[in-house]
Amino acid sequence: MARNLVLAVSVVAIVGVAAFWWLTAPLTIAQMQLPPRLSVPAKGLTVFNAAGCSSCHATLGQPDRTKLGGGLAIPSPFGTFHVPNISPDPVDGIGRWSEADFVTAVIEGTSPAGAHYYPAFPYGSYQHARLDDIRDLFAYLKTLPAVSGRAPGHELPFPFNIRRAVGIWKLLFLDGKPFTPDPGRSSQWNRGAYLVNSLGHCAECHSPRNGLGGIVEAQRFAGGPNPEGEGWVPNITQKGLKDWSEEDLAYFLETGTTPNNDSAGGSMARVIRNTSQLSAADRAAMAAYLKSLPAVDGPPRPPRPPRKNG
Repeated sequence: MARNLVLAVSVVAIVGVAAFWWLTAPLTIAQMQLPPRLSVPAKGLTVFNAAGCSSCHATLGQPDRTKLGGGLAIPSPFGTFHVPNISPDPVDGIGRWSEADFVTAVIEGTSPAGAHYYPAFPYGSYQHARLDDIRDLFAYLKTLPAVSGRAPGHELPFPFNIRRAVGIWKLLFLDGKPFTPDPGRSSQWNRGAYLVNSLGHCAECHSPRNGLGGIVEAQRFAGGPNPEGEGWVPNITQKGLKDWSEEDLAYFLETGTTPNNDSAGGSMARVIRNTSQLSAADRAAMAAYLKSLPAVDGPPRPPRPPRKNG
C-alpha cells in the first residue's frame, strides 16, 4: 500500500514538473519568421524616443542619451533590478545579437540564451508594437556608440530569482496581440493609442498592480503607488486630467511644464527628455488619445504624514 502511494506521488510530481516546464517555455522568434525588409535607422530614432530607451538604459553619470551602457537600479516589491547595457558593444552589449534576437527580446521577453527576462523590462507593452518599428529600432541602435561594462546582476530573493517562473507570469498577463487600429476613430487618435499603449508603455507606471505585479486592467491609467517604491504616480484618465486640455498635455510632453507651471520630476523628467524629441504631431496624437480616456477611480491614496515642526 505504502509502495503504491509513493509511486502515485512520484508520478504526480513528475507530471507536475513536466507540465510546469512546458507551460513556462520561453517563446522565441526565428530569423526565418521575419519577412525580408531593409530596416531604416532614421525611423528607428523615432521609436527610440517613443519607447524611452535612454530613460533606463543610458549610462549613469553622463548626459549623452545615446550611450546605452545601462546600470540604473530599479527598486520594486520583488527586489532590485539593474538595467543592462544595450549599446552595440560586442562583449557587454548587444553587438553580437541578430535581428531575431532583438525582436524576440522586445516582443517576447526572451533573451538570446533562451531565458525569460523579468517584466521590469516592459515587454508587456512592447508586445503590441509593430514588427517593423522594432526592426527599425534595432537598426538605429547599431549606429550608436559602443559602451563597455556590464551592469550588476539583479538582486532578487527566493522565489523571485527563479526565472523560469516568469513563464507563468507571462501566461497570466501577456496576450501577444499586436496593436489593432480602431476603424471608428481618427488616424490621429489611433496613432496616439499606439504610442501610449505600446512604445510609450505609459500604463506600466500609471496603473496599479496586483500582488503578482500584473496591471489591474480595470484601473488601467488610474495611477497608484510608484512601482519604484517612493511617491505616487498620478491618474492620467479624465479623473486626473479633466482640467487639462489637449494642448496642455502636448505642451507637457514637450516641456514637462504643467498648466499650473509646475515641472515634471523624478522618472517623469526622464520621460519628458524623450517625448520632447518626438514630432509635434506625435505629441498631439498622444494628447488626443489620453484626453479620450474615460474617468476611472484609482486606488485610494494614503494620507500624507503630518509635517514635523522645527
